[in-house]
Amino acid sequence: MLKYFRAISILEGLSFLAILSVTLGLISRDFVFQLGMIHGVLFMLYLLLSLIVSNSQRWSLKIWLPLFIASLIPFAFIPVEMFLSRTSSVDKTATA
Repeated sequence: MLKYFRAISILEGLSFLAILSVTLGLISRDFVFQLGMIHGVLFMLYLLLSLIVSNSQRWSLKIWLPLFIASLIPFAFIPVEMFLSRTSSVDKTATA
């Protein structure tokens, strides 16, 4: 499940940057509805998977809350991915 959360985290962050690029005029305003729908679905998946993964990994609120706040900040998906890759590598070494 952590692997899916990592993928959704990256996609959600990139879709957020795409939405912001519309406001800067880098992408045509004709795509606002489509980008908004895609981002909304990815955001809801991010929240759902973050709760599922935090429960399965037994993360405290101190870990989950920054992950949630990172979904609201542009480019914050990069440190989240770094954290999740470290968490994933620790899990792999623990099972080996």
